[in-house]
Amino acid sequence: MAGHDGKVPRRDVLRTLTALSLTPFVPIPSEGQIRPSVHFSCREDNDLFRVARSSGIACSRHDDAEQAVARAPRGSGVLILAEDYPHSTTRLGPQVYHHAAQKGLRLYVEFPSFVPNLSVGEPRHVAYGKNHNVLDRAVVASEAFAPALQRLRILSLHNCIYVPLKSQSPELVLARVAGFDTAVYGLPHEGVHPVLFQHPNHRILVATTKLSEFVKGRYAPSEAWRYVWRWVFDWLFPNQQFALLQWTPAVHPTRGKNQSLAEGAELNAFRRGVAWFSRAKLFVAPSWREVIYQPPSAHAQLPDPLPSWPLGNGSDGILEGFSSTIEWNGTQPVGWDLRTDCACEVSMVMAFSGGIEKKPENTKIAVNLNDFIYFNSMFASGPRGDPSSPSFGLLGWSLPNALDIYYGDDNARCMLGTLAAGGVLQSDRWDEKVLRCMLANLRTAGALGFRHNYLTQSELQKFGWRHFYDEKFVNYHPHYQAYLWACFLRAYEKTHYALFLERARTAIRMTMAAYPNHWRWTNGLQQERARMLLPLAWLIRLEDTPEHRAWLQRVAHDLISFQDKSGAIREEIGLASEGEFGPPKSNEQYGTSEAPLLQQNGDPVSDLLYTTNFAFLGLHEAFAATHDPFYLRAGNRLAQFLCRVQIQSEKQPELAGGWFRAFDYERWDYWASASDWGWGPWSIETGWTLSWICGVLAMRDQKTSLWELTGRTSLGRHLHHLVSLMFG
Repeated sequence: MAGHDGKVPRRDVLRTLTALSLTPFVPIPSEGQIRPSVHFSCREDNDLFRVARSSGIACSRHDDAEQAVARAPRGSGVLILAEDYPHSTTRLGPQVYHHAAQKGLRLYVEFPSFVPNLSVGEPRHVAYGKNHNVLDRAVVASEAFAPALQRLRILSLHNCIYVPLKSQSPELVLARVAGFDTAVYGLPHEGVHPVLFQHPNHRILVATTKLSEFVKGRYAPSEAWRYVWRWVFDWLFPNQQFALLQWTPAVHPTRGKNQSLAEGAELNAFRRGVAWFSRAKLFVAPSWREVIYQPPSAHAQLPDPLPSWPLGNGSDGILEGFSSTIEWNGTQPVGWDLRTDCACEVSMVMAFSGGIEKKPENTKIAVNLNDFIYFNSMFASGPRGDPSSPSFGLLGWSLPNALDIYYGDDNARCMLGTLAAGGVLQSDRWDEKVLRCMLANLRTAGALGFRHNYLTQSELQKFGWRHFYDEKFVNYHPHYQAYLWACFLRAYEKTHYALFLERARTAIRMTMAAYPNHWRWTNGLQQERARMLLPLAWLIRLEDTPEHRAWLQRVAHDLISFQDKSGAIREEIGLASEGEFGPPKSNEQYGTSEAPLLQQNGDPVSDLLYTTNFAFLGLHEAFAATHDPFYLRAGNRLAQFLCRVQIQSEKQPELAGGWFRAFDYERWDYWASASDWGWGPWSIETGWTLSWICGVLAMRDQKTSLWELTGRTSLGRHLHHLVSLMFG
């Protein structure tokens, strides 16, 4: 992975700089000098002005640039910040620059309408890809910030608007580049736009966008921007010494990496996670449910659920979560899709909440969510509710536009979530529907127990279910297969229908024989290991043999060998030949498909959407099945990590209590490669992430397991009728 100069870019040394002492943001005058005041043209709530003032610097704020220039001492520096961003540029006339030049001032100017001797274009948005993912990233283009920020270091200016300006030697640029910390393929030859540069003929430092709203705008990673601002102030005041204190990011982890956790931290994290669903207004209410069924192109124009909107009670489902796109003002749009898996997984958490927190209204939400999926929506009706249809019993994937797609792993998590909710509530209300779904997936899995990653309504109508039932199909891909096998094992224990055990056991044995070099991986190999833990643990429940224990131990050991001392599990990319969505192989590939959070093995990132959440469940079930303390210790470390990195925010309360997909455990910040076009680093998923993290926290509190909860069912009494109906 060579840079533009043919050399492999080294990772910067920024991580070691956390040990350096950062002095307060205060000028150090020489003996006998009066401490000078730094002059700002900005509003009082500007992030940079507030941080500077709170850091102890003497600040003079002015409402317009002319006043700031007029009052600044000769030879000093003035910061003219963009206060109408992004709606209008900073209005500056030639007289401001002329007056500044007469006084020998250095100017820092943001988002300007006019710069002497340069042509300023009309404001533009960063480039977008499919699903509105942002393609352009901020990249260090010089050695100005070294050694803290080396050339080609990547930063984020979320969804920014900039004015096009040309510069031969910019310090920061916007460009579409691949990489985790570093632009591994260098800067592209085209599409590079200056963000920060020195005027070639005047003492003017130009920012083509608003850099000073770095707190509210959630510029990332937070630590990197400290060094950018240190350099800016060094440039403005070359005879002074400035440094910025650390500021608290607008959205940040609940606890620091080495901070102790209070007693009851796990239960508190569970409660905060449960509260997040309602605070974020994700339960759909009848008065605004029609918004969901508008075309996807209209969703980008929709407002997010407002505080004034009523909150639903689960009867109309729950939204998928939050998009990874961070707007210029730090907000994030919701994902307007309704998904079966998310609803059923959340039902488990709300059922737990009803009992643990003594909240009957949450118990009612749990019931309503499952009723919505199985009885009152299109997810289980139409051809899915017609016994003569080959898709009978399956659950549609997503509304409004992906109802006729049937993912086996999503169906599996629907069933697991619903059975867990039923177990908590001691209800068999949905047992018949769940067994019907299990048999529907069983009869569309092949003779060896493997199912296609997904099937479509048109495929099933064309070929019929028996085509897939008889097929000798092989797919060593636990992401898509493993949780269905877990469901089959659970169903066998309750029904003694031999086909469930035979096909699951055959597929598991073949998959373990192919481990690891022939395993397919989706966004990384670690997520495949994490998914595999659940069926391996449950196979021991049915057949506790040395071989089955060895399988579980081998996969778990390989997974946990990447666990950091913080508890985080580092991602790993498998053999390129087996990967479905690998890292981008060029700058042009960045942002064009699903992708891992890392660019290369060794990047210190943990994935809470695809790996950590399922590892948490798998380790919990492994300990419950074997009582081996190895699994308990790893699970305990993971629980502590999750309690620490749960989102905290006063400025964005709709995010507080959730967990983002990505976490850089060395930097202790929400950071990763943002190449995934659908579920990027800052996405939050109601089902996959929140539900299984909160669900396992609740199981740990209640000293129970998913096996025990899903065993409180009466699936067996529906078997004869459904087998006769579906298998003939």
